[in-house]
Amino acid sequence: MDYRDSPEEAEYRARLRAWLAENVPAPHSGERTNAEIAAERLAWHRKLYEGGYIGQSWPVEWGGKGLSPTMDAILNEENGNADAPSLPAMVGYIGRALQMFGNDEQRARFIPPTLSGEIQWCQGFSEPGAGSDLASLTTKAVREGDEYVISGHKMWTSAGQWADWCLVLARTDPDAPKHKGISAFLVPMDSVGLVLQPIVLANGDPETSEVFYDGVRVPASALVGQEGDGWKIAMTTVAYERGPSDVGAISTLNKQLARLERHAQSTGATADPRVRLELARAYVRGEVVRLMALEQLSSRATGKLVGEEGSVAKVLQTEASQALAHLALELHDADIVTGRAPDVVSQYFQTRPMSVYGGSAQIQRNVIASRILGMPRA
Repeated sequence: MDYRDSPEEAEYRARLRAWLAENVPAPHSGERTNAEIAAERLAWHRKLYEGGYIGQSWPVEWGGKGLSPTMDAILNEENGNADAPSLPAMVGYIGRALQMFGNDEQRARFIPPTLSGEIQWCQGFSEPGAGSDLASLTTKAVREGDEYVISGHKMWTSAGQWADWCLVLARTDPDAPKHKGISAFLVPMDSVGLVLQPIVLANGDPETSEVFYDGVRVPASALVGQEGDGWKIAMTTVAYERGPSDVGAISTLNKQLARLERHAQSTGATADPRVRLELARAYVRGEVVRLMALEQLSSRATGKLVGEEGSVAKVLQTEASQALAHLALELHDADIVTGRAPDVVSQYFQTRPMSVYGGSAQIQRNVIASRILGMPRA
């Protein structure tokens, strides 16, 4: 594969780079609250949409531009290089699920405002007893006339406190095999009977939440696909969630490495050969993730659907992010314990749970071993 830009991609990159130079907000200094960070991300989401950079590889009929998926990889690279706020992740995987499995009415209602940032989403998949083993979920949805009544308890609903809607998995057929009795629903976060409790993570931020569904009623039209389609929808959603370009991970890696390099240069740490070696390793890890994503997006451009190869990208992305955050801790030295580098400490703790987002590291390796390498199950 030729990883260099085609003439069309080079023109797009130059145009995007110029737009970013005019529109990226000034960087913040000091500690910020989770609410301030979320507000910044939303504002950047809407700015990117106004500039035509959200949904650029989506079909034109659903508000996209029909461009090649490789343009999304370029957006990731340049957004990070410009030290811009994070790209909106939920568009890349929950939005894709709506596009693929929603009916025309759901697509018309939800996709345009999802792309524009008017609607923010969260994902109601994991439960206290069904995290890695998602098919063991016990949240149930019972049909009563023209409504479903949803009852259960979800965990690790990331960004739930900022979301307007949630894609919820619930069991609609308790007698079916556990992978086949699950359905997916679109649930407003202000529903009667829905209670959200933020979960404070190790970095002190309520980045995720647990959500209780106590007889939440939704219309039958909230069902995505058919009853029993939930497992297929869930696997497609997490497959996109594992894609570094789909969740903006490459942009974040580029930005964090550039900041760390500037810090190392300003403190003189780069005089140490070991520091230069570790920075070089961080760059190589990021490049591996970038090229892996580019290869996958190029494959997608030929019409191939996202598949198990996303697990490879997810493992590489997690390892690169965690190693970079650990190196940042080391290079900030005493500033970590004196509280003068709160963003670095927060970044470190934010990367730790990445090992379970979109399926744990053990699940990713099982997928790689059994479905890509064809190794027998133990």
